[in-house]
Amino acid sequence: MKKYWLPAAMLVLFEAIAVTLWLSKDNLFYLFNFSYIGISISLGIYLFIRKYRYARRIAQLLVGCYMLIYLGLVCGENMQIEGFWYYLFTGVFEAATIHYAVAKIFGPLIFGRGWCGYACWTAMVLDYLPYKVPDKPRKNIGWIRYITFAVSPLFVAALFLCHAGKIERIMFWAFIIGNVLYYAVGIVLAFICKDNRAFCKYICPITIFLKPMSYFSLLRVRCDKEKCISCGKCKKVCPMDVDMTDNSRKRKNGTECILCYECVKNCPKDAL
Repeated sequence: MKKYWLPAAMLVLFEAIAVTLWLSKDNLFYLFNFSYIGISISLGIYLFIRKYRYARRIAQLLVGCYMLIYLGLVCGENMQIEGFWYYLFTGVFEAATIHYAVAKIFGPLIFGRGWCGYACWTAMVLDYLPYKVPDKPRKNIGWIRYITFAVSPLFVAALFLCHAGKIERIMFWAFIIGNVLYYAVGIVLAFICKDNRAFCKYICPITIFLKPMSYFSLLRVRCDKEKCISCGKCKKVCPMDVDMTDNSRKRKNGTECILCYECVKNCPKDAL
């Protein structure tokens, strides 16, 4: 049973968050919301340990569809970065601000970029494209993410400064249009770069939050140097170009590991 400590720990963590928010906010929704997400992610990790081929995809679909369809389209919450700035500017610790605090600001201190691998509804679609392993060297255009990041608070600030009417309705449509643009750009970029995760590497504004926190992540893939034969298979299958043979926190692209464990699955010596 020792090998199941990770899914159990993840479930306990999310249940603790669920109960804390339920009691502090006096809202039963948070108990359901974070319990569901915790169960979904823990199930994905459990199935991975059981060597089920589509374990991570199941977690992606369960969490991604829930947040995109139920929270976003049905409940009308903007769960994109614009929603975070909107609630932040209004001084309300609800919806997107709680989501960002747990999944993208403080959560990465524990599980790094796990959000990108197990819950992101944009990557959920992009991962089904044909270029699962980068076919070309990484391009030096990561600076674009800082532009997309800067646009989001400026957009929300402009709505407040202009005293826009029905701002909540605008945020709902911004969520829909924003997702359509993300998917369109992500798919086109994947085919141009022959890399499913090109959007994550060059465009996604969320990485501005994720990368610095992921540097200190507790959950990391480590390499047993005594078992490693330097075959290079882990580097070939990594969708984010991470050098998994280096255990240093400064390893190449180290803050971009999405914990997909493709390197672990493909290591011939179980060194990872």
